[in-house]
Amino acid sequence: MIEIPKTPTQLSKNGKFSTLEILQYIVFICFILYYGKTLFIPLSFSLLISFILYPVCKWMESKGFNKMGAILSSLLVVISFIAIIVYLLILQINEFSNEWGLLSKKLLETLTQISVFIAQRFEITTEEQIAFLKNAVNNSGTQAFSLLRNSLYSLSESLFFLLIVPVFSALILYYRQILAKVLYQIFPADRKETVHEVLIETISAYYNFIKGMLLVYFIVGLLNSIGLLIVGVPHPFMFGFIASILTFIPYIGIMISSLLPIAVSWITFNSIWYPVGVIVVFSIVQALEAYVIFPLAVGRRLKINTLVIIIMITAGGILWGAAGMILFIPFASIAKLIADRTDSLKTLSILLGEGEDEGQTKTEP
Repeated sequence: MIEIPKTPTQLSKNGKFSTLEILQYIVFICFILYYGKTLFIPLSFSLLISFILYPVCKWMESKGFNKMGAILSSLLVVISFIAIIVYLLILQINEFSNEWGLLSKKLLETLTQISVFIAQRFEITTEEQIAFLKNAVNNSGTQAFSLLRNSLYSLSESLFFLLIVPVFSALILYYRQILAKVLYQIFPADRKETVHEVLIETISAYYNFIKGMLLVYFIVGLLNSIGLLIVGVPHPFMFGFIASILTFIPYIGIMISSLLPIAVSWITFNSIWYPVGVIVVFSIVQALEAYVIFPLAVGRRLKINTLVIIIMITAGGILWGAAGMILFIPFASIAKLIADRTDSLKTLSILLGEGEDEGQTKTEP
């Protein structure tokens, strides 16, 4: 059983946390985050949204809006943005369904050609191929049911998040003074100013996070468009930027957005190499976005080094899935803000930072 230090007095003699104590805290926090993700994921998104909308609400209140009116108006802007993304997704699906007639014919022709090639090259008759496919379909029935069950669970969970996140965000903004007072009461009186500074800088960090994300979407859209233009796909900039916007929906967004350019290129050029080119372009850009563009564009704005960004993306994916890959980056930024102002966490501050803080001598191993 893991024993977690209960008070700051359980520090090592030099006033800093020992390595074992830090590891204990990490394991304990990961345990809580994993088993409490149904609550913590929507609550974290709500905190993110409330931190972003706080300056807007503050400005609207200064212009004469009452508190609830300012909150609802600012939330309406966020909901409208999400609605636009959903509309683009539906538009992609609708346009793809219009191309399905020609695509299905092309697919049948390709499958027939593949079947003939297999029969000629490997001497496997068409009847044997059909029997193999039927056997594979029968054996995959259980897996298909499991996949359907998991998909329905994920869909219901996503719908719950969509409904509860705006409610949480509105309540956090409405009761922000009470929450701040409670936070001040948790810490000693001499730490009140430090807590206030962390709150203000956290809001600034989240704002920088959103600016970094917008920059990521722009760069990804531009790279998608250039890649599609080189391949020769019609309307490359439209497809490229729609794919960039839909990457806000992890995994599913890029898959859906790639279907239409794949179908259009296949039907237009009557060659399998153009769809393959589209897949290659999106795969390369996605890899660059995950491991180069996102860490550099977002990490620099949050003053966190690239190694930590990649580790947090990976850890977030393990604990919370796609939501964790988005949320754990701001979490690391908040941890650094706290560590910068806590003497016992200076080691963590150095680990998360970029190693070029002012007033420090730059050293190399």
